[in-house]
Amino acid sequence: MATWNTRGLRGSALEDVINRTNERYKEKNIALIQKIPTPITPVRMDKENRQITLAYFDQQSTVDYIGVVQGIPVCFDAKECASSTFPVQNIHEHQAVFMEQFERQGGVAFLLIYFSGSNLAYYMRFEELLTFWNRAKEGGRKSFRMEELDPRFFMDMKTNLYLPYLDRMNLDLSMREELDNP
Repeated sequence: MATWNTRGLRGSALEDVINRTNERYKEKNIALIQKIPTPITPVRMDKENRQITLAYFDQQSTVDYIGVVQGIPVCFDAKECASSTFPVQNIHEHQAVFMEQFERQGGVAFLLIYFSGSNLAYYMRFEELLTFWNRAKEGGRKSFRMEELDPRFFMDMKTNLYLPYLDRMNLDLSMREELDNP
């Protein structure tokens, strides 16, 4: 079983921004997206501060967020990377499998990747994720660089208050529609 320790809070700044964004989308009646908690079993507690200091994951998680955007089922995972190169191994196979099954059921699956060194977030379409995933699986490069990514899907994180990922999802849906109706 995987173990959780206090270093597991990496990425919480990105999640805070996503959570605020989701709250804003909910208030405007645009979307209803919820954070999916990862079930854990505490092993060691700091009773004085009432904090879990060591735990293990009860089961593998699927994705971080799931919900609906104006009738469209949506799921996504949030990832953080300090450099301009993102290791494909940061996306677990069970997550990719879940996202593929979700898409097969008519939903939209994607990643939100925060490149903290550049202060940029990226909306990665599932189709794009599969390209990098398959490349790594077939013995090719096991990571991707920011330069390989579609510039239309980057979002500036300067404000750190709001991440307009639904704008990028709209672009994703438009691209899918163009492929379906040439």
